[in-house]
Amino acid sequence: MNLPIAVAAILEAARARRKGYICVTGGHGITEARNDPDFRRILNRAFLNTTDGMPLVWLGRHVVGPHVQRVYGPDLMLEMFAATQAVPFRHFLYGGAPGVAEELKAKLEARFPGIEIAGTFTPPFRPLNADEERALAEQVSAAKPDLMWIGLSTPKQERFMAEYLPKLDATLMAGVGAAFDFHSGRVRQAPRWVQRSGLEWLYRMCSEPRRLARRYLINNPLFLWRIAGQLSGLRKYPLE
Repeated sequence: MNLPIAVAAILEAARARRKGYICVTGGHGITEARNDPDFRRILNRAFLNTTDGMPLVWLGRHVVGPHVQRVYGPDLMLEMFAATQAVPFRHFLYGGAPGVAEELKAKLEARFPGIEIAGTFTPPFRPLNADEERALAEQVSAAKPDLMWIGLSTPKQERFMAEYLPKLDATLMAGVGAAFDFHSGRVRQAPRWVQRSGLEWLYRMCSEPRRLARRYLINNPLFLWRIAGQLSGLRKYPLE
């Protein structure tokens, strides 16, 4: 897995009108999946799971090879918009706090002239009611997006995609979490050297401690503990 592989796979699926959802998955998502069988099934049924988070990338390189790279939601989003500037391709933005999706639409249209963002929808911070579901379905049906970007959080966005992809007239969905806040300018993104060093979790936790402390202080150590166990098993029983 790397960015070129992910972009090529998404474009091919969109051209073939093959429905599916993309999960940008790191240590947090994998830990949630280990603890929740329903969430594990959602990840296993995804059209594409990408390698988000440097510990997962390092593990992939150790087991598979050096071509494994991080496919981070914000980066994947920018690569897809760059790849679809000059081709007929419709995007839709779902998520974020009030006003974020509209700000993001304006920023992306300015950055990538020629792209088509066919609509935006800001959901409430709770499950959609029947009227909201109907309004969303009507808006998506009118837009007919090739790719619907979901800016919620893990595991909320993955659950949304698994439930709503069959209900909506969208070909693909991609859950990209904080990409909405980063690219709209609402939240400052970690510098590249911090991302490459594997310390983005610390940067983000210091920025939003109340929301992210549990994720990083519990799930990250648990993920590393399980990696250690897996590597120990690989040393005993190496892959052929």
